[in-house]
Amino acid sequence: MTQHPFDASTQQSATLYVGVSTKMYMGYADSLRWLRAVRHEVDTRPALAAGRVVPFVIPSFPVVPAAADIIAGSPLLLGAQNAGWADGPWTGEVAPSMLAELGVSLVELGHAERRRYFHEDDAVVALKVTAALAAGIAPLLCVGEIDRSEPAEAAAAVYEQIAAAVTQEWAAAASMIIAYEPVWAIGAAEPAQASYISAVVGALRELLGEHGLAQLPIIYGGSAKPGLLPQLEHVSGLFLGRFAHDAKNFGAVLDEALAATAL
Repeated sequence: MTQHPFDASTQQSATLYVGVSTKMYMGYADSLRWLRAVRHEVDTRPALAAGRVVPFVIPSFPVVPAAADIIAGSPLLLGAQNAGWADGPWTGEVAPSMLAELGVSLVELGHAERRRYFHEDDAVVALKVTAALAAGIAPLLCVGEIDRSEPAEAAAAVYEQIAAAVTQEWAAAASMIIAYEPVWAIGAAEPAQASYISAVVGALRELLGEHGLAQLPIIYGGSAKPGLLPQLEHVSGLFLGRFAHDAKNFGAVLDEALAATAL
């Protein structure tokens, strides 16, 4: 069986993950400059070598090969923003097997923008999850309720999205990271309230615990920024967006994660 980089059966529950996607906000040259700045933030924090905090970056597709070179030898892991569901005659898609060749460790799947604007339903997301796992790449599965609701209701909706992505084959979920991103908080001026995030993730862990997955890495995204992580409970880290396009903000969140894991 392929060993995936994020296996809930082997990862310690205290491990925190801090990652960032550039989406399509940067051009090629700007992306390389940003990656070098992120590499500097990581290199100046030698405590990351202990592995208690796992940093990752997800640039746009054309940048992936150069990104692999820039972050080589550092604790940074490389991700991709999407993937196809198979090799073969799929014009314009990128196969997970090729991403694996390029050193990609995780792939973002099921993001709200893909679901809404590219009409990727649960069935498509499940195909992509299966293909990523077969290629040895961990899916970073994006899930979240569309409208704000009570925490228990939101957790139930997220649970169903995870179940659909693994087609009820819950063993597959052990090799994933869950990115909890309430759709209503994506692109907002502020993230969801810390108490709400903590309650939703806590309830979700109870549901996942029925399948032995209570310790599954669940990170929060949705206008996440410095200052949020220390307020959260039950959460395994942050998935940052535009706030981390300033590499110093990425470094600030790394410091918060390192402080949390040192307790």
